[in-house]
Amino acid sequence: MLAIQKAIRRIHTSLDAPRLTRFTLQAPKNVEVEYANGSKFNLTAEFLRIHSPAVDGKVRSVGGEKVIIGRRHVGIMSAEPVGNYGVRIIFDDLHKTGIYTWDYFYHLGSNKFTLMRNYIKTLKKHGLSRDPPRRK
Repeated sequence: MLAIQKAIRRIHTSLDAPRLTRFTLQAPKNVEVEYANGSKFNLTAEFLRIHSPAVDGKVRSVGGEKVIIGRRHVGIMSAEPVGNYGVRIIFDDLHKTGIYTWDYFYHLGSNKFTLMRNYIKTLKKHGLSRDPPRRK
């Protein structure tokens, strides 16, 4: 079943994604990607971190939903090319296992507002915050 889900996700993220024409890391706060069809997306570090394609990523399971909390102020330290299909982003919370493909950036950019709105709704539903926990 997991193999089927991965295959479906691969198909959905690669359909209709135009060719990447520009990738700009504006550390520590965002990444800008531009595509051949004229689409241009500015994706914040927080947004990329909470939508990391990595399986780990300091995920909490809350009410059956997987949620990454407290990443409002996360920054990007660097980005390393992975082949000619994407980059590995290294965040200042030391998360670095996710590989962001050009197709995945396009998916995130095309759905940015819906994804962020749903993330904030999930946090509110469970009484969680985008802000990091206060130190005692």
